[in-house]
Amino acid sequence: MHTITANGLEFGYLAEGPQDGPLALCLHGFPDSAHTWRHLLPRLAEAGYRAVAPFMRGYAPTSVPADGAYQTGALGTDVNALHEALGGGPDAVLIGHDWGAAAAYAALAQQPERWRRAVTLALPPIPALAAGFLSYAQLKRSFYIFLFQTPLAEAALDRAFVAGLWRDWSPGYDAAEDVAYAMNCLAGPANVAAAVGYYRAMLDPSRHLPAYAAAQAAAEKVAARPILYLHGTDDGCLGVEILGEEADLLRHLPPGSRVELIEDAGHFLHLERPEEVGERVLRWLG
Repeated sequence: MHTITANGLEFGYLAEGPQDGPLALCLHGFPDSAHTWRHLLPRLAEAGYRAVAPFMRGYAPTSVPADGAYQTGALGTDVNALHEALGGGPDAVLIGHDWGAAAAYAALAQQPERWRRAVTLALPPIPALAAGFLSYAQLKRSFYIFLFQTPLAEAALDRAFVAGLWRDWSPGYDAAEDVAYAMNCLAGPANVAAAVGYYRAMLDPSRHLPAYAAAQAAAEKVAARPILYLHGTDDGCLGVEILGEEADLLRHLPPGSRVELIEDAGHFLHLERPEEVGERVLRWLG
């Protein structure tokens, strides 16, 4: 475990690989932790990358932001600040899953000159979800998003709830280790409120802080570096049908991007199919 200060926050992070290698920044989602990259980090390190997996803002041991900002503009600003603090160059690459993917899209749109290529998993750009999100099946899967808009959210987000999400989102995968890691990140009430805060900022623009207005406007543009997008065919969080036609999804991704499906994998596809996902990631990064 290491720590570094970026964008006014102290980030905890895991790292493998040579100090002088190109930076490969790996971003986790909800309800998860930096340990989600435990299979990919050593593979990136073997390929010569300095592979770094930070704990996202508000997820212990990373500090909880005093301003309570969780809009995507703030997340992208964190990512680019981490690039700066870690001494990344223009050969750096970015990998993000779930909320980590949202942060990656924002960072790539804000400051594309910092990054060479990216991989995102299990969350396409939000505009690509517009048509399919309101289907009955997807609304059932997304019940937790609406629960998190209520005062009941913090009380509901306990170990049993987190374990239930993992069970539903990646059917058949034994997530006991990952649930334990996630609960360590949600160690206190402030951490739980932070995790919920991402979802409240997602649906309530009034929670967007003016200090991040320019960063937010930039984050909402199409990312400007080629992206490999991966999605599990058995994803229980965002059903694969929500992606629609590949051509439609590619319209929301930068030129040169690709979309690939991982068969028999759920939402946490990088943990369920670590060899296959690792091979595809390394092949894309070149």
